[in-house]
Amino acid sequence: MNRQNKIRRKTSETDIQLDLNLDGEGNYQIDTGIEFFNHMLNSFARHGLFDLELNVQGDLKVDDHHTVEDVGITLGTSFKEALGNKKGIKRISHSLVPMDESLALVVVDISGRSYAVLDMNFKSEKVGDLNTENVPHFFESFAHSAQINLHVRVEGDNDHHQVEALFKALARALKDASQIENDLIPSTKGIL
Repeated sequence: MNRQNKIRRKTSETDIQLDLNLDGEGNYQIDTGIEFFNHMLNSFARHGLFDLELNVQGDLKVDDHHTVEDVGITLGTSFKEALGNKKGIKRISHSLVPMDESLALVVVDISGRSYAVLDMNFKSEKVGDLNTENVPHFFESFAHSAQINLHVRVEGDNDHHQVEALFKALARALKDASQIENDLIPSTKGIL
């Protein structure tokens, strides 16, 4: 099964080229124009063992909102398309990831229905060059585009640690939930 996807999304605000392999080795080549966001997506690829190439030209002179949002949309769409009909996937999983004093919990259901419940409270306006208000926006945009049910909770004192634990936990939960277990559609409806 080839669970790879290439996608290009171009708007008046961003131009995104993305190449995703769900069954990769955690290789990445990422340039969003936002260094801390690059670092988080590098962690996402490595901890999910997803091969990810991502190149973004965004309107960063305005701010980082459109870039972060559109990467979430594009990555979510690519993830959904790479999964195909979802035959045999585990479907539901979770991950708890600590980073020093911080602890992140991410629970996913690759259900074909989008929903996001996010519990994140950051103290700083920015972590590096990423506005922390855009972190929940990324997760919500990803969940809606991937058509997954996503529950996220993080606690801690250091915003950098919290955000990094979240991206790692998302990757690990998605990797586990997308694993092929059998030859069945994991739904009584017969479709996801």
